[in-house]
Amino acid sequence: MHFHKGSQACLLLLVHAIMIVAGVNFTQCLNDIKNNAIATNNFTGLLDGGGNTVSNISNVTSISYSMCTSSCGSGQEPFQWSEFSQEFSAWLLPNLALISQLPFGAQYRIDNLMSALLTVGSPALVGYSLFITLLNSRWINRRFDHSVNHPNSRFALSILSSLQQVPLRFHPDRARLYSLVALPENDSWWKCLAEFVDYTHTWSIASATSIAWVIIAYILTVANSLSNVYADVQSNGEATGSMWLWLIPIVVGWLQLSPKCDFNRLQAAYERADKHSLRTGAADVHTTMLPASSRRALAITAKEEDVMSPDEFLTPPVFNYSRSLRWAYTAETICLVFKVASEKDHSLPSDLGNERAEFDTASQSDTTRDTDDRESLQGAIMYCAQPGEVQSSHWAPGVFTRMAIASCASLALQWGTVGAAILVGWFTPTTKMGCRTLGYLLYGVISTLIWMMLLMSSILAHHSAAYSRRTSLSARLALALSHFLRWMGKLLAVVNFFLVIFACVFQYSNFYDRCFCNSSVFSRPGAGAYAVIIETTAQAEQARIAWIGALVLACTSASFFLGVVYLLLDTVPS
Repeated sequence: MHFHKGSQACLLLLVHAIMIVAGVNFTQCLNDIKNNAIATNNFTGLLDGGGNTVSNISNVTSISYSMCTSSCGSGQEPFQWSEFSQEFSAWLLPNLALISQLPFGAQYRIDNLMSALLTVGSPALVGYSLFITLLNSRWINRRFDHSVNHPNSRFALSILSSLQQVPLRFHPDRARLYSLVALPENDSWWKCLAEFVDYTHTWSIASATSIAWVIIAYILTVANSLSNVYADVQSNGEATGSMWLWLIPIVVGWLQLSPKCDFNRLQAAYERADKHSLRTGAADVHTTMLPASSRRALAITAKEEDVMSPDEFLTPPVFNYSRSLRWAYTAETICLVFKVASEKDHSLPSDLGNERAEFDTASQSDTTRDTDDRESLQGAIMYCAQPGEVQSSHWAPGVFTRMAIASCASLALQWGTVGAAILVGWFTPTTKMGCRTLGYLLYGVISTLIWMMLLMSSILAHHSAAYSRRTSLSARLALALSHFLRWMGKLLAVVNFFLVIFACVFQYSNFYDRCFCNSSVFSRPGAGAYAVIIETTAQAEQARIAWIGALVLACTSASFFLGVVYLLLDTVPS
């Protein structure tokens, strides 16, 4: 009987696939090795649970790595669909579903996808963005409370706190900002914009159900795994469940902060509020009113050449890392303008006070003013623009302190949960660094590297923004390095996303259950590597204690992060 070459190739692939599915039965392999050792009286390569040579065949529970590969082969334990589906649906699926409860709202779907990849690819980055958003809101709230007493200050505070998800920019003519604060005609603009952007993206039945599903599934599966450590110890999802636990405080934290990140809704709110802005430039005092699109003193969109990082355009709050420095500078500048207006209000010309009082009760359709009124308003604009009150530094006060605090909080959350997974893998027989533990460690290291690269990218971009024409060589180099770090950070985030998914799938499918991974060759190079085939009572108890410790570590880290967020929420603008 003759086969076509293509048929022969397909047959070979089928046989290979069947061999992979059939896999290696390590328990049967150990029994065969023990029988052969009894027959030949050769105990070479036979070890106890601690990797020590034995003289009694009843003490054999492990074999050396070389004997494992030579006698059992390099394949994996058989794939078991029932075991895989149970572990996947209990440990991984609820967390994948919970990703849908993250705040998105970008203008384009590809940006929403990138935000999801960044979130899973770097828990440190999303934790940093969440915490820096919270600290920025807290900081600007305290700044206004301590130094500003102006009729529109609470509206300005609400607007600044809500617009951390957009590239907030001034008009090049700074006098327009001063007029936006000083002119009573613009009071309605502050009030209307604050009301229009005051919508909530907070708790819903879907979000509460998703979070409850993850928590209940985690509790039930942890209780089941701790009650029977011997069952499927190598494919158990205890470690992967702890590794994903950071997602719960992140989702709950964003729901509590309720970031305003819907691009279309924010754009519509700004357009509606802009209709209430009657005069926003110094030139408007002496000339007819400009169109709204031409007179914007404060914009929530920017031209591509006006931003140093394209990530500033992306409204999903995971990208707040790229906007926080420029937002802090903008918020500080607006705060200083309001501070000048509030501190010197009593010394302004009396007719300005009369003008504001009259305007509050007059019809806003009246666009004519007396010459004296125009001069008084012009004086107020120039008064707010006094050089002594203009912010000179490109870095807002306390910005690096807030960055350091946010970094510590996010790293503690990430390494508390990922570290718990590493702890489980380290103490699960065979102990120390194996394929499973290395996968968790790589995920945490790459996540931290992504956070470092993107944070440094934002710092370099903000530094280069200080040079308006970017004629400085250092500014151009900083901007080029910023772009490189941003691209590499996003690329690593995509890689890390698939790394953590495959790490979980490999764990549940017994892919790691092979001689190479079971022998922890990364910690025991050379002849010292060995594979534990049968766990002893002492090893099972050690693993159980490690699992409990990992559970406490992961839950404590997540609870601490969420607790700090909750404690600071009452200090942000409501």
